[in-house]
Amino acid sequence: MRNTKATQLLFEMSKPGCRAVWLPKCDVPEQPLEKLLPARAIASSEPPLPELSEPDVIRHFTNLSTYNMSVDTHFYPLGSCTMKYNPKRNERLSNMPGMVDLHPYQPDSTVQGLLFLLHQCQHMLAEIAGLPAVTLQPAAGAHGEMTALLVAAAYFRDIGQKRTTVLIPDAAHGTNPASAAMANFNVLPVKSNSAGLVDLDDLASKLNDKTAVFMITNPNTLGLFDGQIAQIAKMVHDAHGLVYLDGANMNAILGITRPGDFGADLMHFNPHKTFSGPHGGGGPGAGPIAVSERLRPYLPVPIVVKEGNAYRLDYNRPKSIGRVRSFFGNVGVLIRMYCYIRTHGPDGLRRVAENAVLNANYLLAKIKHFLPVPNGQRCMHEFVATAAKLKADRNISALDIAKRLLDYGFHAPTVYFPLIVREALMIEPTETESRATLDTFVEALFRITEEPFDLVHEAPHTTPVSRPDEVLAARNPVLKWKG
Repeated sequence: MRNTKATQLLFEMSKPGCRAVWLPKCDVPEQPLEKLLPARAIASSEPPLPELSEPDVIRHFTNLSTYNMSVDTHFYPLGSCTMKYNPKRNERLSNMPGMVDLHPYQPDSTVQGLLFLLHQCQHMLAEIAGLPAVTLQPAAGAHGEMTALLVAAAYFRDIGQKRTTVLIPDAAHGTNPASAAMANFNVLPVKSNSAGLVDLDDLASKLNDKTAVFMITNPNTLGLFDGQIAQIAKMVHDAHGLVYLDGANMNAILGITRPGDFGADLMHFNPHKTFSGPHGGGGPGAGPIAVSERLRPYLPVPIVVKEGNAYRLDYNRPKSIGRVRSFFGNVGVLIRMYCYIRTHGPDGLRRVAENAVLNANYLLAKIKHFLPVPNGQRCMHEFVATAAKLKADRNISALDIAKRLLDYGFHAPTVYFPLIVREALMIEPTETESRATLDTFVEALFRITEEPFDLVHEAPHTTPVSRPDEVLAARNPVLKWKG
């Protein structure tokens, strides 16, 4: 039965005279606001804020939080987004007073500990990437993509080449073409072949003296490692272009292979996906990039450098593209990343990747019998199943399955992406889930495929709201459910 418990708005709960905080009487001579502030800064009347006690406010938001799904409360197999459990240890360490009480305008000499940590982050990411130069500034993965493409553009300007095109596989993340467009490049798609990998003939036909960058996600969004990568890199380099590695799927190859070793010139990391940190809710995030030696001069300023036993922020980089983020970047996320990498060490990071791949292949083997997996009997950290046959036979879509999973207490996988698979269900279990959890998820999926059409098509049945018009909801949200 649908949960019909309505949640009042704070304004509706308001009771005149209620207060969460009572301030003491002013202990200095009072002055009228008109003497302290310009007239334009003073409202004509008090804002109509709700009047509530502290328990009312706490209970309101706590109850609202129970409607959310998160990696702390549910299995969250959101393909491509790597919604893995984030260790609370890293949260505690990143909130130590020596971290959170610093101010970004402090002199370098007073933040040596933090600069040491950030310098270590640069070196660790360089080692993991197999690329020597790193900036920590970008504020998200997509921001890292755009930053790297701005670095590429600066490089080509500096060597006197006018290269205007970025090539992107048709299975790429949507941020890739968006980032390229924002960096003022033209975008040209490259087809995938029947195996779900880059079509080398199509790539060859589109490489020319206008090609600046080929952006590739490897492993790709089908969960497949493209073993052609060395040949791809040679083709792009022979055309004097650069290879960009979308690092969204680094969770699958940590400690096993390095993008710089298989031909990448630039890449970004998603610390929240690969190395622990808050994920979702719009941020904050981080998207460090690593680049080859020839691209080092164009990285954003500042870069943390070591001189003797001291660390400082280096702004003296004449060819730099300039700042892309205020201060040092999102330091709180970077500290969590540092803690995660130091906790695992090289061997531990490799085990992260091995377990992520093991879990994904376990799920694939269990699911493929009732939800076919078009590309590959094996995968890396994720795979893409299809509900196309179920849709054709019984009119049950990938969206129907996703909605019905909510009734079983699971967040849905990514649906309808990548676009090259019909009725796609993109499933990524991550390395943090147990076999028992995976078995329960498989059982739920199987039951859903056997359930009556009406039960599945009208799901979810246990949430306050079932199926809103999602386009209308995004543009004209109704902030209160009227059940």
